[in-house]
Amino acid sequence: MDRERQSDTSDSETTDVRRINQQPGIREGRYDPNRFRLHFEKESREEVERRKKLAREKVLDQMLDKDLEVDINDIYPTEKGLEFPRRPPWNYGMNREELLRKEEKSYREYLNDLHSRNPPGSLSHFEHNLETWRQLWRVLEMSDVILLIVDIRHPVLQFPPALYHYITGELQKQVVVVLNKADLCPPPLVLAWTHYLQTQFPHLHCVCFTSHPGQPYSTVLQKKRMRKKGTCGWGHAGGPTHILKACQEITAGKVDLSSWEKKIQRDAVAMGSEGEQSEEGADSVLVEHQSDVAMEMSSPSQELYKDGVLTLGCIGFPNVGKSSVLNSLVGRKVVSVSRTPGHTKYFQTYYLTPTVKLCDCPGLVFPSLVNKQLQILAGIYPVSQLQEPYSSVGYLCERTPFLSVLKLRHPSVEGPQHAPKGGEKEREQGPEHSWTAWDVCEAWAERRGYKTAKAARNDVYRAANSLLRLAVDGRLCLCLRPPAYNDQREQWESHPDLAEIIALQGRKEEEGAGERDEEEEGESSSEPEEERDRDADDDDEDGDDEDDGFGHPAVKERKGPTSLTVNMFDVLRENECE
Repeated sequence: MDRERQSDTSDSETTDVRRINQQPGIREGRYDPNRFRLHFEKESREEVERRKKLAREKVLDQMLDKDLEVDINDIYPTEKGLEFPRRPPWNYGMNREELLRKEEKSYREYLNDLHSRNPPGSLSHFEHNLETWRQLWRVLEMSDVILLIVDIRHPVLQFPPALYHYITGELQKQVVVVLNKADLCPPPLVLAWTHYLQTQFPHLHCVCFTSHPGQPYSTVLQKKRMRKKGTCGWGHAGGPTHILKACQEITAGKVDLSSWEKKIQRDAVAMGSEGEQSEEGADSVLVEHQSDVAMEMSSPSQELYKDGVLTLGCIGFPNVGKSSVLNSLVGRKVVSVSRTPGHTKYFQTYYLTPTVKLCDCPGLVFPSLVNKQLQILAGIYPVSQLQEPYSSVGYLCERTPFLSVLKLRHPSVEGPQHAPKGGEKEREQGPEHSWTAWDVCEAWAERRGYKTAKAARNDVYRAANSLLRLAVDGRLCLCLRPPAYNDQREQWESHPDLAEIIALQGRKEEEGAGERDEEEEGESSSEPEEERDRDADDDDEDGDDEDDGFGHPAVKERKGPTSLTVNMFDVLRENECE
């Protein structure tokens, strides 16, 4: 029976679904690359046109810091029934086809119930591909401890309470939430989010993590992070030791994790002087591919740590950095890394040591009430496939000081585009000019030299995509805050654990002030630096760090007197070390 056709039928009978991230056709003897591609609900043409018109007309109003505070109960209210599909009961007397039909029927009932509780348009984008949900079921069944990986910039968007309660309640397993990309947030905010999640979920283990300690972006257009000597390479990630300690606490001596601890130490020693791991220092990695039959007809094991092996399941939304965490834990690159949502397409297990193995699950978007524009800024929806990116740009600009960061000139001001200086900045960006999302995109297109092929007009669509990619990558950083954060800011800025977070990020306490002073002295770098900052929104051809897969041909940045130098914490409107 055709599995792809089965899933398509079960989806389309309930709602109109758009299938995105289409990959090249199936090759003989190869795994179907489209089996787990993202399935999201289609938006009507009328809704897309309405938002496009609004982006042209609505004047942007700067939001207050208080407006960035988000409560998880507003994203996942219990009364809305925002559950996730569960695997229906089964027994070994069923054959494969019968099991699949039962799963599809149960999934249709789940979607019908979800849509009956929530009016049309109220739900966020969420996964409609049953095949991907099946992968989640298998990982949950196989794993002893679940690593739920979230982006520290907006963790409540990616932490479904229903999943947590199912794992800790029905499955009787432990959850470790990995607050990834910790280097993109000020240390006080990292501490505040950790405290908030532990308060909301007392049995939750929280671990901060970064794959790029001490590798900040020096400019908003920088293609790759600055690599300080001795800080690049998977073995220098900040956080593997913390995950080990959390697992040691959970297993309580039932599994021998000494081999894992020794591996972390070996990985640190094996890194060369420039941060690159030598071939002879790299451990071999055993990769185990799971067949369909093995995944579908396997019973959930009630025995934890079977045969003395700890199985860690890596689960998370798209683009939270699951593959980067896995690579950092292994100590070498075993999974390709991409900023494209839904990049991990298949089920694999990796033996970290003889007593520890990792299961990597494709990214899954759970249903919620989060704003769809915020979902896009969180990297959940592929930027290159947006029909209307302008409203998301407006949402971003209302919550960040975009004018001071991007050095834009209003489209109504005649003359060549360049970065304003001194009094000119006030004349061109003063209060007499009102900005819409469309104005921002047009000004950015002019600033970057994006032109349409035939008429040579400003390419506002490409400019909008460029700005959204800057936000997704963390070069134009939007961080949400937990409730009451602004009232308690001083408490977090003087917290005794602050030094530990700064060390994890690979920063020095005086770095924040140094960056701020440098920016105030001259808001630009030299002309050669702007030359080095290639088209930052275009895709990385080597596919090693940021392989979007939907990029445009690179357009060389025009030389100008000013580069877009930015302190990441100025974008957040706070100094990291105050």
